[in-house]
Amino acid sequence: MAVGKNKGLKIGGKKGAKKKIVDPFTRKDWYDIKAPALFTVRQVGKTLVNRTQGTRIASDGLKGRVYEVSLADLKSENDAERSFKKFKLICEDVQGKNCLTNFYGMSLTTDKLRSMVKKWQTLIEANVDVKTTDGYTLRVFCIGFTKKMDNSKKKTCYAKSQQVRNIRRKMQEIISKEVASDDLKGVVNKLIPDSIAVDITKACHGIYPLHDVYIRKVKVMKRPRFDLTKLMDMHGEGSGKTTVTTDPETGEAVERPEGYEPPVMEAV
Repeated sequence: MAVGKNKGLKIGGKKGAKKKIVDPFTRKDWYDIKAPALFTVRQVGKTLVNRTQGTRIASDGLKGRVYEVSLADLKSENDAERSFKKFKLICEDVQGKNCLTNFYGMSLTTDKLRSMVKKWQTLIEANVDVKTTDGYTLRVFCIGFTKKMDNSKKKTCYAKSQQVRNIRRKMQEIISKEVASDDLKGVVNKLIPDSIAVDITKACHGIYPLHDVYIRKVKVMKRPRFDLTKLMDMHGEGSGKTTVTTDPETGEAVERPEGYEPPVMEAV
């Protein structure tokens, strides 16, 4: 037999020697998932990633991961009002063994949506793309159902197509006004108690009474360039304030985070 033909056959060894099986979990590390300071429970859970090895850095494998958490878990409240809302959090930075997350979306559970859809009423949906003051483009979906008038004897409570159009327009107006006038942090604060849906219910009462009005889903369509200062502000670890200083080289006014210190120069 020619030398070097059968690679599996070692001198004095068996043909096709088996490779040593290594448990993949021995080369993995656990990291804590930290939710923004808006929520009561900051420690959401844990996540696994392969340890840094050569050019493959562990933090790169963690950044961009999306975690879906129930609002009841985030607020440490087990009431039914919060358990059907799910928040998506995306890992934007890794510090030590902590994954710092930011808001990435919101949705209602499937069983809640299915339970609201009934016969003898009109379902009205609206969606709108809005840009927040800090550069996030959100697509917000709203859902609502018509309600019987107090003095109505009819079995049904269907709205006319013109009324549906008016309600949809009103929904889009209120969502646009509420989201466009605030930053992402403020929008999330409005989504937790669903104050936007309450405003829609009140505003549309004159057109046709509504019930079961909810912000059904929120998607983050575009995000601005990653800013560590804003992320730390979301996690309550930075003041979020910036100070205006002048660049010594160009003489232009530059916004810098509070407490910024210039890098130490090797030579003057």
